[in-house]
Amino acid sequence: MTLHSKNALYPAIEPYHTGYLNLDGYHQMYWEESGNPTGVPVLVIHGGPGAGSSPQTRRFFDPSYYRIILYDQRGAGQSLPHGDLKDNTTPHLIADMEKLRAHLGVEKWVVFGGSWGATLGIAYAEAHPDSCLALILRGIFLCRRSEIEWFLWGAQTIFPEEFRKLVAPLKPEERTDWWAILQAYYKLLTNPDSDVHMPAAKIWSCYEGVIATLLPNPDVVAAYDATALGLARIEAHYFLHDIFLPENDLLNKIDRIRHIPTVIVHGRYDIVCPIISADDVVQKWPEADYRIIPDGGHSAFEPGVQRELVKVMEELKKLTNNKGNTFHETIFFSGVFSCHNPYNCL
Repeated sequence: MTLHSKNALYPAIEPYHTGYLNLDGYHQMYWEESGNPTGVPVLVIHGGPGAGSSPQTRRFFDPSYYRIILYDQRGAGQSLPHGDLKDNTTPHLIADMEKLRAHLGVEKWVVFGGSWGATLGIAYAEAHPDSCLALILRGIFLCRRSEIEWFLWGAQTIFPEEFRKLVAPLKPEERTDWWAILQAYYKLLTNPDSDVHMPAAKIWSCYEGVIATLLPNPDVVAAYDATALGLARIEAHYFLHDIFLPENDLLNKIDRIRHIPTVIVHGRYDIVCPIISADDVVQKWPEADYRIIPDGGHSAFEPGVQRELVKVMEELKKLTNNKGNTFHETIFFSGVFSCHNPYNCL
């Protein structure tokens, strides 16, 4: 199948298989498959946490070649119950991914995720490296307090008018710093009254959607708005609890996954997840193929970021056999991806 020439994406497709996976008698996880049922499996991890999967992400992959697996994490998207925080932690999400892999009969898969999807992708790979054929990570986010502080406080240096909208519903004493803002929003977002939590969720999500692109993009803002409750409530939940992992846990365990073929794509002007986090990762992981998009913001659908992600998945096709059954790791390490990495090209 040929790429859509206008925007480098493949044409829109529909899933051939969908379902719900019973996780624990309470959470029901939505999943779907599209593309080639016998192709190379690729798991798409959505952002947020809480944003839910987007049908648009199916279009990054050649559907004649890849078995495209999308799913919604606990409380997100079509998973049930929506926006629920019970037993919703990073270790739970990692275990859910392994349950899904077993349920679908996948031996190994390519893990493809951006923003929180990159966070969870790294965490999953560190816990289950043998389940990963390769990692394709966009917009690195390690969910450290410094990154959350930037998102809820520091970004006002670039978007002061949007920051004023974010803090407008809060009392003066709730606007003093990022931690006060986070605590205040958590109270609003977990309030059982929809007249309280929905307006707060809309404001939070709009703020994130606006700062996610280099230039204004109402389609991206609308996509964030459509997932407002799950996105805002679950993000605040994870941010407040340091993603339920020890401090700096993801960086401290990088050595567990340095052998996995990996591409990191990051927009130079990413305001949601500043590029310093990607730089911190590649300093500890020089084997990763690191690609900076010079005119890119945060969203996967920024023109330059989008083109690069499709390009990566096209290059990956050269590293598997034409039946999509065998992954040739020796070819992957032969330099196909290495020239983009400034640390490998010194």
